[in-house]
Amino acid sequence: MSGVRRVILIVLDSVGCGDAPDARDYGDEGSNTLANTARAVGGLNLPNMGRLGLGNITSIQGVPPVVAPLGAYGRLTEVSAGKDTTTGHWELTGLILSKPFPTYPDGFPADLIAEFERRIGRGTLGNYPASGTVIIQELGEEHLRTGKPIVYTSADSVFQVAAHEEVIPVDELYRMCQIARELLTGEHAVGRVIARPFVGRPGHFTRTERRKDFSLPPPRDTLLDVLKAAGQEVMGVGKIEDIFAHRGLTQSNHTTNNMASVEAILEFMASNADGLIFANLVDFDMLYGHRNNPRGYADALEEFDARLPDIEVALRGVDVLMLTADHGNDPTTSSTDHSRERVPILVAGPPVRRNVNLGTRNSFADVAATIADLLGVAWDGDGESFAHVIIG
Repeated sequence: MSGVRRVILIVLDSVGCGDAPDARDYGDEGSNTLANTARAVGGLNLPNMGRLGLGNITSIQGVPPVVAPLGAYGRLTEVSAGKDTTTGHWELTGLILSKPFPTYPDGFPADLIAEFERRIGRGTLGNYPASGTVIIQELGEEHLRTGKPIVYTSADSVFQVAAHEEVIPVDELYRMCQIARELLTGEHAVGRVIARPFVGRPGHFTRTERRKDFSLPPPRDTLLDVLKAAGQEVMGVGKIEDIFAHRGLTQSNHTTNNMASVEAILEFMASNADGLIFANLVDFDMLYGHRNNPRGYADALEEFDARLPDIEVALRGVDVLMLTADHGNDPTTSSTDHSRERVPILVAGPPVRRNVNLGTRNSFADVAATIADLLGVAWDGDGESFAHVIIG
Protein backbone atom coordinates (compact mmCIF):
# COMPACT_ATOMS: atom_id res chain seq x y z
CA MET A 1 0.00 0.00 0.00
CA SER A 2 1.45 3.37 -1.11
CA GLY A 3 4.94 1.91 -1.34
CA VAL A 4 5.33 0.93 2.34
CA ARG A 5 7.73 -2.00 2.54
CA ARG A 6 8.68 -2.19 6.20
CA VAL A 7 7.06 -1.54 9.57
CA ILE A 8 9.00 -1.13 12.82
CA LEU A 9 6.63 -1.96 15.70
CA ILE A 10 8.06 -1.19 19.15
CA VAL A 11 6.17 -2.24 22.26
CA LEU A 12 7.09 -0.10 25.26
CA ASP A 13 6.23 -2.79 27.75
CA SER A 14 3.57 -1.60 30.24
CA VAL A 15 3.51 2.08 29.16
CA GLY A 16 -0.25 2.52 29.56
CA CYS A 17 -2.21 5.76 29.35
CA GLY A 18 -5.14 4.99 31.66
CA ASP A 19 -8.90 5.21 31.15
CA ALA A 20 -9.67 1.58 30.30
CA PRO A 21 -13.47 1.28 30.34
CA ASP A 22 -13.32 -1.96 32.36
CA ALA A 23 -10.49 -0.98 34.74
CA ARG A 24 -12.78 -1.34 37.75
CA ASP A 25 -13.39 -5.01 36.88
CA TYR A 26 -9.65 -5.61 37.26
CA GLY A 27 -9.21 -3.52 40.41
CA ASP A 28 -7.32 -0.88 38.42
CA GLU A 29 -9.61 2.14 38.49
CA GLY A 30 -7.47 5.29 38.46
CA SER A 31 -4.36 3.62 37.06
CA ASN A 32 -2.57 5.70 34.43
CA THR A 33 1.05 4.68 34.07
CA LEU A 34 2.20 7.69 32.07
CA ALA A 35 0.24 10.41 33.85
CA ASN A 36 0.76 9.12 37.38
CA THR A 37 4.47 8.47 36.85
CA ALA A 38 4.91 12.00 35.52
CA ARG A 39 3.06 13.45 38.50
CA ALA A 40 5.10 11.40 40.96
CA VAL A 41 8.44 12.67 39.66
CA GLY A 42 7.44 16.26 38.95
CA GLY A 43 7.17 15.90 35.19
CA LEU A 44 8.64 13.87 32.33
CA ASN A 45 11.07 15.12 29.69
CA LEU A 46 9.95 13.32 26.52
CA PRO A 47 10.39 15.86 23.71
CA ASN A 48 10.69 13.32 20.91
CA MET A 49 7.60 11.27 21.70
CA GLY A 50 5.96 14.58 22.55
CA ARG A 51 6.39 15.96 19.03
CA LEU A 52 4.80 12.77 17.69
CA GLY A 53 1.69 13.51 19.76
CA LEU A 54 2.16 11.64 23.05
CA GLY A 55 0.93 14.62 25.06
CA ASN A 56 -2.15 14.85 22.86
CA ILE A 57 -3.29 11.38 23.99
CA THR A 58 -3.47 11.93 27.76
CA SER A 59 -2.47 14.67 30.18
CA ILE A 60 1.21 14.14 31.06
CA GLN A 61 3.03 16.63 33.25
CA GLY A 62 6.04 17.87 31.28
CA VAL A 63 4.73 16.59 27.94
CA PRO A 64 2.23 19.19 26.72
CA PRO A 65 0.02 18.65 23.68
CA VAL A 66 1.40 20.07 20.45
CA VAL A 67 -0.55 21.92 17.79
CA ALA A 68 0.58 19.78 14.88
CA PRO A 69 2.10 16.38 15.81
CA LEU A 70 4.58 15.00 13.30
CA GLY A 71 2.64 11.78 12.77
CA ALA A 72 -0.53 9.97 13.77
CA TYR A 73 -1.51 9.52 17.39
CA GLY A 74 -4.26 7.87 19.39
CA ARG A 75 -4.91 5.15 21.92
CA LEU A 76 -5.87 1.50 21.79
CA THR A 77 -8.44 -0.32 23.90
CA GLU A 78 -7.73 -3.89 24.95
CA VAL A 79 -10.76 -6.16 24.56
CA SER A 80 -9.21 -9.53 25.34
CA ALA A 81 -9.88 -11.01 28.76
CA GLY A 82 -6.73 -10.41 30.77
CA LYS A 83 -3.98 -7.83 31.23
CA ASP A 84 -0.84 -9.88 30.85
CA THR A 85 2.06 -9.69 28.40
CA THR A 86 0.98 -12.62 26.26
CA THR A 87 -2.63 -11.44 25.95
CA GLY A 88 -1.56 -7.91 25.01
CA HIS A 89 0.97 -8.98 22.39
CA TRP A 90 -1.35 -11.57 20.89
CA GLU A 91 -4.10 -8.97 20.53
CA LEU A 92 -1.65 -6.54 18.92
CA THR A 93 -1.01 -9.24 16.32
CA GLY A 94 -4.68 -9.88 15.67
CA LEU A 95 -5.68 -12.56 18.16
CA ILE A 96 -8.39 -11.55 20.65
CA LEU A 97 -8.92 -13.92 23.58
CA SER A 98 -12.41 -14.33 25.01
CA LYS A 99 -11.24 -16.42 27.96
CA PRO A 100 -8.43 -15.35 30.29
CA PHE A 101 -5.45 -17.53 31.07
CA PRO A 102 -5.77 -19.27 34.48
CA THR A 103 -4.33 -17.55 37.53
CA TYR A 104 -3.49 -18.94 40.95
CA PRO A 105 -3.99 -16.43 43.79
CA ASP A 106 -3.71 -19.30 46.31
CA GLY A 107 -0.82 -21.08 44.63
CA PHE A 108 -0.92 -24.09 42.35
CA PRO A 109 -2.91 -27.25 43.21
CA ALA A 110 -1.02 -29.74 45.37
CA ASP A 111 -1.39 -32.57 42.86
CA LEU A 112 0.07 -30.41 40.08
CA ILE A 113 3.08 -29.46 42.21
CA ALA A 114 3.53 -33.11 43.25
CA GLU A 115 3.64 -34.18 39.61
CA PHE A 116 6.10 -31.42 38.75
CA GLU A 117 8.34 -32.54 41.62
CA ARG A 118 8.12 -36.14 40.48
CA ARG A 119 9.16 -35.22 36.96
CA ILE A 120 12.10 -33.03 37.98
CA GLY A 121 13.25 -35.46 40.68
CA ARG A 122 13.30 -33.05 43.62
CA GLY A 123 11.01 -31.07 45.90
CA THR A 124 10.15 -27.40 45.59
CA LEU A 125 9.82 -24.34 47.81
CA GLY A 126 7.25 -21.57 47.81
CA ASN A 127 4.15 -22.10 45.68
CA TYR A 128 2.48 -18.79 46.43
CA PRO A 129 2.02 -15.43 44.67
CA ALA A 130 4.99 -13.15 45.25
CA SER A 131 7.27 -10.52 43.83
CA GLY A 132 10.20 -12.29 42.25
CA THR A 133 12.74 -10.04 43.91
CA VAL A 134 11.13 -10.57 47.31
CA ILE A 135 10.67 -14.34 47.23
CA ILE A 136 14.33 -15.03 46.49
CA GLN A 137 15.23 -13.07 49.62
CA GLU A 138 12.61 -14.99 51.62
CA LEU A 139 13.50 -18.47 50.40
CA GLY A 140 16.95 -18.10 48.86
CA GLU A 141 18.87 -19.32 51.89
CA GLU A 142 16.70 -22.44 52.23
CA HIS A 143 17.13 -23.01 48.50
CA LEU A 144 20.92 -22.90 48.91
CA ARG A 145 20.67 -25.44 51.74
CA THR A 146 18.21 -27.87 50.12
CA GLY A 147 18.73 -27.46 46.38
CA LYS A 148 14.96 -27.19 45.91
CA PRO A 149 13.86 -24.72 43.21
CA ILE A 150 11.51 -21.89 44.20
CA VAL A 151 8.10 -21.99 42.51
CA TYR A 152 5.83 -18.95 42.59
CA THR A 153 3.23 -17.05 40.60
CA SER A 154 1.73 -13.54 40.46
CA ALA A 155 -1.54 -11.90 39.48
CA ASP A 156 -0.60 -12.87 35.92
CA SER A 157 -0.94 -16.32 34.41
CA VAL A 158 2.62 -17.44 35.11
CA PHE A 159 4.42 -20.42 36.63
CA GLN A 160 7.82 -19.10 37.68
CA VAL A 161 10.81 -21.16 38.78
CA ALA A 162 13.73 -19.43 40.49
CA ALA A 163 17.09 -21.06 41.18
CA HIS A 164 20.58 -19.93 42.14
CA GLU A 165 22.93 -20.44 39.20
CA GLU A 166 25.50 -22.17 41.45
CA VAL A 167 22.89 -24.58 42.86
CA ILE A 168 20.92 -25.43 39.73
CA PRO A 169 22.79 -24.67 36.48
CA VAL A 170 20.81 -22.47 34.10
CA ASP A 171 20.43 -25.21 31.49
CA GLU A 172 18.96 -27.49 34.15
CA LEU A 173 16.58 -24.72 35.23
CA TYR A 174 15.48 -24.36 31.61
CA ARG A 175 14.90 -28.12 31.46
CA MET A 176 12.71 -27.94 34.55
CA CYS A 177 10.70 -25.12 32.99
CA GLN A 178 10.25 -27.11 29.80
CA ILE A 179 8.87 -29.95 31.92
CA ALA A 180 6.48 -27.49 33.59
CA ARG A 181 5.40 -26.20 30.19
CA GLU A 182 4.57 -29.74 29.04
CA LEU A 183 2.66 -30.33 32.28
CA LEU A 184 0.66 -27.11 32.27
CA THR A 185 -2.00 -27.84 29.66
CA GLY A 186 -5.79 -27.96 29.58
CA GLU A 187 -7.31 -26.19 32.58
CA HIS A 188 -3.82 -25.33 33.82
CA ALA A 189 -2.54 -23.89 30.52
CA VAL A 190 -0.86 -20.78 31.96
CA GLY A 191 0.30 -18.12 29.54
CA ARG A 192 3.97 -18.44 30.43
CA VAL A 193 6.41 -20.58 32.38
CA ILE A 194 9.38 -18.41 33.31
CA ALA A 195 12.89 -19.44 34.36
CA ARG A 196 14.26 -16.94 36.89
CA PRO A 197 17.97 -17.56 37.62
CA PHE A 198 19.64 -15.54 40.37
CA VAL A 199 23.03 -15.15 42.06
CA GLY A 200 24.45 -13.76 45.29
CA ARG A 201 24.31 -14.63 48.97
CA PRO A 202 21.63 -14.42 51.68
CA GLY A 203 20.36 -10.86 51.98
CA HIS A 204 21.95 -9.91 48.68
CA PHE A 205 20.39 -12.15 46.02
CA THR A 206 19.90 -10.58 42.58
CA ARG A 207 18.25 -11.92 39.46
CA THR A 208 20.32 -12.27 36.31
CA GLU A 209 19.46 -11.51 32.69
CA ARG A 210 19.38 -15.22 31.82
CA ARG A 211 15.61 -15.33 32.30
CA LYS A 212 13.80 -17.45 29.74
CA ASP A 213 10.08 -17.65 28.94
CA PHE A 214 8.26 -20.77 27.79
CA SER A 215 5.00 -19.52 26.32
CA LEU A 216 1.81 -21.22 25.32
CA PRO A 217 1.62 -21.30 21.50
CA PRO A 218 -1.08 -19.06 20.00
CA PRO A 219 -4.22 -21.09 19.26
CA ARG A 220 -4.38 -19.81 15.70
CA ASP A 221 -2.26 -17.82 13.29
CA THR A 222 -1.20 -14.30 14.27
CA LEU A 223 0.06 -11.49 12.06
CA LEU A 224 3.55 -12.99 12.38
CA ASP A 225 2.47 -16.31 10.88
CA VAL A 226 0.57 -14.57 8.08
CA LEU A 227 3.49 -12.33 7.14
CA LYS A 228 5.98 -15.19 7.21
CA ALA A 229 3.70 -17.36 5.05
CA ALA A 230 3.50 -14.48 2.57
CA GLY A 231 7.29 -14.47 2.23
CA GLN A 232 7.90 -11.40 4.39
CA GLU A 233 10.78 -11.09 6.83
CA VAL A 234 9.62 -11.04 10.46
CA MET A 235 12.41 -9.89 12.78
CA GLY A 236 11.88 -10.21 16.55
CA VAL A 237 13.73 -8.21 19.19
CA GLY A 238 13.74 -8.96 22.92
CA LYS A 239 11.25 -11.47 24.29
CA ILE A 240 9.07 -11.51 21.18
CA GLU A 241 10.26 -15.01 20.29
CA ASP A 242 9.27 -16.24 23.75
CA ILE A 243 5.83 -14.60 23.71
CA PHE A 244 4.98 -16.30 20.42
CA ALA A 245 6.59 -19.65 21.29
CA HIS A 246 9.20 -19.10 18.54
CA ARG A 247 6.46 -19.05 15.87
CA GLY A 248 6.14 -16.71 12.92
CA LEU A 249 9.67 -15.27 13.04
CA THR A 250 12.35 -15.46 10.38
CA GLN A 251 15.05 -13.80 12.51
CA SER A 252 15.42 -13.00 16.20
CA ASN A 253 17.74 -11.14 18.55
CA HIS A 254 16.88 -12.04 22.13
CA THR A 255 18.07 -8.90 23.90
CA THR A 256 17.44 -8.50 27.62
CA ASN A 257 17.26 -4.74 28.23
CA ASN A 258 16.01 -1.58 26.57
CA MET A 259 19.21 -0.15 25.18
CA ALA A 260 20.39 -3.48 23.80
CA SER A 261 16.99 -3.74 22.13
CA VAL A 262 17.36 -0.29 20.56
CA GLU A 263 20.72 -1.37 19.15
CA ALA A 264 19.16 -4.58 17.78
CA ILE A 265 16.37 -2.58 16.14
CA LEU A 266 18.96 -0.33 14.48
CA GLU A 267 20.94 -3.36 13.29
CA PHE A 268 17.86 -4.89 11.68
CA MET A 269 17.01 -1.53 10.12
CA ALA A 270 20.53 -1.24 8.69
CA SER A 271 20.12 -4.62 6.97
CA ASN A 272 17.54 -3.03 4.62
CA ALA A 273 15.36 -6.15 4.84
CA ASP A 274 11.68 -5.49 4.17
CA GLY A 275 8.83 -6.80 6.32
CA LEU A 276 8.24 -6.35 10.05
CA ILE A 277 10.66 -5.52 12.86
CA PHE A 278 8.81 -6.32 16.08
CA ALA A 279 10.47 -5.31 19.36
CA ASN A 280 9.61 -5.45 23.04
CA LEU A 281 11.38 -3.06 25.40
CA VAL A 282 11.10 -4.80 28.74
CA ASP A 283 12.74 -2.54 31.33
CA PHE A 284 9.75 -0.28 32.04
CA ASP A 285 7.70 -3.24 33.23
CA MET A 286 10.29 -5.65 34.58
CA LEU A 287 12.56 -3.27 36.46
CA TYR A 288 10.28 -0.43 37.50
CA GLY A 289 6.56 -1.11 37.16
CA HIS A 290 6.63 -4.36 39.11
CA ARG A 291 8.88 -2.74 41.71
CA ASN A 292 6.75 0.38 42.26
CA ASN A 293 9.63 2.64 41.21
CA PRO A 294 8.27 5.74 39.44
CA ARG A 295 11.67 7.45 39.36
CA GLY A 296 13.25 4.49 37.61
CA TYR A 297 10.26 4.25 35.28
CA ALA A 298 10.60 7.93 34.38
CA ASP A 299 14.34 7.61 33.77
CA ALA A 300 13.76 4.64 31.45
CA LEU A 301 11.16 6.58 29.48
CA GLU A 302 13.52 9.52 29.11
CA GLU A 303 16.40 7.23 28.13
CA PHE A 304 14.33 5.69 25.35
CA ASP A 305 13.04 9.07 24.21
CA ALA A 306 16.63 10.26 23.83
CA ARG A 307 17.32 7.32 21.48
CA LEU A 308 14.18 7.79 19.39
CA PRO A 309 15.91 10.21 16.94
CA ASP A 310 18.46 7.47 16.14
CA ILE A 311 15.59 5.24 15.05
CA GLU A 312 13.91 8.03 13.10
CA VAL A 313 17.11 8.87 11.24
CA ALA A 314 17.44 5.22 10.22
CA LEU A 315 13.96 5.15 8.65
CA ARG A 316 13.94 4.69 4.89
CA GLY A 317 11.40 6.39 2.66
CA VAL A 318 9.37 3.16 2.63
CA ASP A 319 9.35 2.63 6.41
CA VAL A 320 6.63 3.20 9.00
CA LEU A 321 7.39 3.37 12.74
CA MET A 322 4.78 2.44 15.36
CA LEU A 323 5.14 2.86 19.12
CA THR A 324 2.62 1.28 21.45
CA ALA A 325 2.33 -0.88 24.60
CA ASP A 326 0.79 -4.17 25.72
CA HIS A 327 -0.85 -3.17 29.06
CA GLY A 328 -0.14 -0.81 31.94
CA ASN A 329 1.90 -1.19 35.12
CA ASP A 330 1.36 1.96 37.13
CA PRO A 331 4.33 2.19 39.55
CA THR A 332 2.52 4.68 41.79
CA THR A 333 -0.22 2.31 42.98
CA SER A 334 -0.01 -0.18 45.84
CA SER A 335 -0.17 -3.07 43.36
CA THR A 336 3.00 -4.55 41.88
CA ASP A 337 1.09 -6.17 39.02
CA HIS A 338 -0.02 -5.08 35.57
CA SER A 339 -2.85 -2.58 35.29
CA ARG A 340 -5.78 -2.64 32.89
CA GLU A 341 -5.27 0.48 30.78
CA ARG A 342 -5.58 1.78 27.29
CA VAL A 343 -2.22 2.21 25.55
CA PRO A 344 -0.79 4.90 23.25
CA ILE A 345 -0.31 4.43 19.53
CA LEU A 346 2.14 6.74 17.77
CA VAL A 347 2.83 6.32 14.06
CA ALA A 348 5.52 8.16 12.10
CA GLY A 349 7.80 7.87 9.08
CA PRO A 350 8.16 9.36 5.62
CA PRO A 351 4.93 7.85 4.20
CA VAL A 352 2.80 8.87 7.21
CA ARG A 353 0.55 11.92 7.15
CA ARG A 354 1.15 14.47 9.88
CA ASN A 355 -1.28 15.57 12.57
CA VAL A 356 -3.66 12.63 12.25
CA ASN A 357 -5.79 11.99 15.32
CA LEU A 358 -6.61 8.28 15.37
CA GLY A 359 -8.86 8.76 18.38
CA THR A 360 -9.66 5.84 20.64
CA ARG A 361 -9.46 2.57 18.73
CA ASN A 362 -11.73 -0.32 19.63
CA SER A 363 -9.01 -2.99 19.81
CA PHE A 364 -5.28 -3.57 20.02
CA ALA A 365 -5.86 -5.78 16.97
CA ASP A 366 -6.24 -2.68 14.79
CA VAL A 367 -2.43 -2.65 14.76
CA ALA A 368 -2.30 -6.08 13.10
CA ALA A 369 -4.93 -5.20 10.50
CA THR A 370 -3.10 -1.95 9.71
CA ILE A 371 0.33 -3.55 9.35
CA ALA A 372 -1.06 -6.25 7.05
CA ASP A 373 -2.72 -3.52 4.99
CA LEU A 374 0.46 -1.44 4.81
CA LEU A 375 2.54 -4.43 3.70
CA GLY A 376 -0.04 -5.60 1.15
CA VAL A 377 -0.82 -8.91 2.83
CA ALA A 378 -4.37 -10.31 2.97
CA TRP A 379 -5.81 -10.21 6.49
CA ASP A 380 -8.86 -12.02 7.86
CA GLY A 381 -7.99 -11.84 11.57
CA ASP A 382 -9.31 -9.47 14.20
CA GLY A 383 -8.97 -5.70 14.00
CA GLU A 384 -9.86 -2.77 11.77
CA SER A 385 -7.15 -1.17 9.64
CA PHE A 386 -6.41 2.54 9.93
CA ALA A 387 -3.86 2.44 7.08
CA HIS A 388 -6.08 4.53 4.80
CA VAL A 389 -6.16 7.26 7.46
CA ILE A 390 -2.40 7.58 7.96
CA ILE A 391 -1.18 7.11 4.39
CA GLY A 392 -2.26 9.57 1.77
